[in-house]
Amino acid sequence: MLEAYLITLTGVVLAQAAPGPNLLAVASAGLGQGRKAALMTVMGVSTGMMIWAVAVAFGLAAVLAIYPKLLTAMKIAGGAYLLWLALRALLSARRGGQASIRAHGAALSAGAAWRRGLLVVLTNPKAALMWTAVGTFLFGSGLAAWQVVVFGPLAALSAMAVYGSYAFLFSSGFAGRAYQRFARWIEAAFGLAFGALGGRLLLDGVREMRAP
Repeated sequence: MLEAYLITLTGVVLAQAAPGPNLLAVASAGLGQGRKAALMTVMGVSTGMMIWAVAVAFGLAAVLAIYPKLLTAMKIAGGAYLLWLALRALLSARRGGQASIRAHGAALSAGAAWRRGLLVVLTNPKAALMWTAVGTFLFGSGLAAWQVVVFGPLAALSAMAVYGSYAFLFSSGFAGRAYQRFARWIEAAFGLAFGALGGRLLLDGVREMRAP
């Protein structure tokens, strides 16, 4: 069991460290609202990791195999959410003042930051695919459902470590000063990044929905 956990955890950590919606959510919170909001976003992402572990342990992989359109629906929902975040960032960049990513302002409450992290990871179809692969590997290694559930807290702790490091980095004084100086450009960059990810997911979902 420990060997299977270590192998799987290594892959999960590498996936967490790679750029993606989770990292962008943490970075935007760190630059915009400061360390507390960034860390609460990390907590939301970590909570989502445990939810994915439970879902996989109790049949997500089987459900996706029977109902592949469920993944299509997740792509559409996740893409729409990321496009909404992109629109907010691009509009604030255009206005140049009422920023959705405000430099250490009070734009996001702790609960709102936690919900953003949770929604980003739960509506991310890449997370669904990753956790389906995780479940397949762990079950293939002979683990029981409860042992797959137990892997969830390990993935959540690794998320706290990886994304927490990003939270401290992007909420540092240097990052905050850089943001204040280049706020509109940074907002635009986040908007374009979220828009590219969201647009790709939404487009893939629509294409799959129209496919025979």
